[in-house]
Amino acid sequence: MRNLVAVCSLLLLACGCAHYRTPGGGVSIPAITDSKIAEALARQPTAQFPAHVIVARVQAAEYASYSSTGYGTGAYSVLTTRDIETDEDFAQLAALPGIAGVGAVNRILLPMKLRSAQELREAAAQLRGDIVLLYTLDTQFHTESKLVAPLKAVTLGVFASEKSRIVTTCAAAFIDVRTGFVYGVAEGTATEARRSSPWKTEAAIDAARLKTEREAFSGALKEIAKAWTSINAEYNRTTASLR
Repeated sequence: MRNLVAVCSLLLLACGCAHYRTPGGGVSIPAITDSKIAEALARQPTAQFPAHVIVARVQAAEYASYSSTGYGTGAYSVLTTRDIETDEDFAQLAALPGIAGVGAVNRILLPMKLRSAQELREAAAQLRGDIVLLYTLDTQFHTESKLVAPLKAVTLGVFASEKSRIVTTCAAAFIDVRTGFVYGVAEGTATEARRSSPWKTEAAIDAARLKTEREAFSGALKEIAKAWTSINAEYNRTTASLR
């Protein structure tokens, strides 16, 4: 009983001198954020609408296919020739509301050493562009047993199985020329499986590759148009209100 009384007394004393500890202070979010993320958050849209859009297809370093070869060395390469794109594709893009015109990056405007999108933005600036539309195609060849690595020479026999297939994903992004701000992204995917026509020659395999890439690019164009509609609705209206 004495122990119980002693404990209760101590509790009463504790309550009598109880205190509230205030929470700690805030912290600068940029200060604790990775520098690249902080830099991305700090970027702002600056394009004037209707905007001039400069288009560039980028691929992996040392890119080469049966029909084209990438330009530049370093982190990536640029394809300045068309093998799946058509004039109609870019005419449709240019006809979208909020686009004043569409141009393309030329290798004469690019350095040989390519390190980041900065070189593409600088090239677009020389063309008086406001936004760069970057897109890339990732094409993978699957055989019955494995995924064939890029730029790997393989015998044609590995594609004899009906389980062989080609998968292409086309990814795109709208980037502000002046600041690098990303307005939006889009993506399209297509698959081509070996059916009745055997892939017995390089030409046959590459025709299947081009077909898949074309379908993926066409799908991406639809998503690009949707993305641009949202971009134009948000930023064109904002720009107009600031004038």
